[in-house]
Amino acid sequence: MDIFATLQEEKERLSQSESRIAEILFTDFEFAVNASIIELAGRADVSPPTVTRFCRRLGCESFSDFKVQLARTAYVGMRYLKPEPKSQEPADVAQDIIGKAQNALFLLHRSLDVAAVAEAADRMAAAEMIYAFGSGGNSSMIAGELQNRLFRLGLRITSSSDHSMQLMMAAAAKPRDVIIGSSFSGRNAELVRAFTLAREAKVLTIALTQSDSPVAASADIAVPVDLPEGNNIYRPTSTRIAYLALVDILASLVAYRVQPQATETLRRIKQQLVTHRDGDDRQLLGD
Repeated sequence: MDIFATLQEEKERLSQSESRIAEILFTDFEFAVNASIIELAGRADVSPPTVTRFCRRLGCESFSDFKVQLARTAYVGMRYLKPEPKSQEPADVAQDIIGKAQNALFLLHRSLDVAAVAEAADRMAAAEMIYAFGSGGNSSMIAGELQNRLFRLGLRITSSSDHSMQLMMAAAAKPRDVIIGSSFSGRNAELVRAFTLAREAKVLTIALTQSDSPVAASADIAVPVDLPEGNNIYRPTSTRIAYLALVDILASLVAYRVQPQATETLRRIKQQLVTHRDGDDRQLLGD
């Protein structure tokens, strides 16, 4: 049960007394979570039976059940209940987005595990087949970007964001293949399962994820990405910028390791783009 979603639905039908209780939930959530029925009734200037009726209106069996549901809501985070005010001016929004992206890149550069990145690039360059796994909005994008970056170097690679397909691909992988998976949270249990299956078959696994996480622990090589995020719930995560940079670092290192093959494949791709789309060679390199 989501107390606040229900409260929004019932908002227009609340009595004045119930509205005062609701206002306390929105303005002083910490008090509401810890208050007794007497304390909450006193703060709202209503009777305890009114508080009980309010709880039942929200779908709770009793005040005790109401407190349990409130406590569960607290795990979501207060930043979603009381978002910090942010400037909506275009210049300020641009500064926030670009500044956070720059900071993410700086922090990635400063904390980058160069040895792990180099080992990952070596193994990917030598792989007969690469499987890129990622689920969810960000990690599925990273899996797709790995495929986008590496196929043009002449490597055999496929990506998947589907858990069942990942499990089947892990089962079909051979010892000279490599599975690389992305998980921003490090808690993707399905990716852990695919990694575990692959490692049992002696297939190398690489994780791009948070250190000291289940996904990191389940991989042969873990490239950690541990970046702080702010409290602005409306700004897309700047961590994904760091992941994209990490993909570019890996792709560049792999390209240097398979340089003759990469050069020829890139030339053939560019020739087709110039012939059938661009008309000349002045467009972006590498795409």
